[in-house]
Amino acid sequence: MNIFAELALIPEGWAKNVRVTLDQTGRIATVESGVEPNPDDQNFRNRILLPAMSNLHSHSFQRAMSGLTEKRLEKRDSFWSWRELMYSFLERLTPEQMEAISALVFMEMLECGYASVGEFHYVHHQSGGQHYENIAETSCLIINAARKTGIGLTHLPVFYMQGGLNDKKLAEGQLRFGNDLEQYLRILDKTQDSLRNAPEDYLLGMAPHSLRAVS
Repeated sequence: MNIFAELALIPEGWAKNVRVTLDQTGRIATVESGVEPNPDDQNFRNRILLPAMSNLHSHSFQRAMSGLTEKRLEKRDSFWSWRELMYSFLERLTPEQMEAISALVFMEMLECGYASVGEFHYVHHQSGGQHYENIAETSCLIINAARKTGIGLTHLPVFYMQGGLNDKKLAEGQLRFGNDLEQYLRILDKTQDSLRNAPEDYLLGMAPHSLRAVS
């Protein structure tokens, strides 16, 4: 498939009369500028062609909470009351459900024009804080969801050690997030293994949650 635009933003800067050729998977194969349109081009006449947007901060599982917290129930509702509901919601969420929700969200992102996402992922463990047999089970399933949909992914496992400053213990609703440094590095190693042979736009990063959550 070929897309032609009279004006486009390409890696070298703004260019006129640009043809973008897509391969069978929908990925860009070639970009040419200063060319004439062909009859079989999809012609974006009088439009500007831009690179797709990136969603820079996603917690995809929260998509399934939509509708639960949008109406104020008490006069003093706040982020903290929202967080309590989120913790309660997480107690019921399985890895397979996280994968399904993430696939839905990534598909919705693609439909809205996003081509990649930075997924800040912090639900690492079972309810109560026990590890899965694969300590990076949920991260691997998030990556599976991205591969199924075709969205570009920067996966960012979140490092969460404590529930507050001065080594405050994790609250019950936070136990699925928590790791010490050795456990967190194991998650990174296992996640890196799952990214072998992944597309070029699949990357792994590190995301310490905050000054209150990491010593």
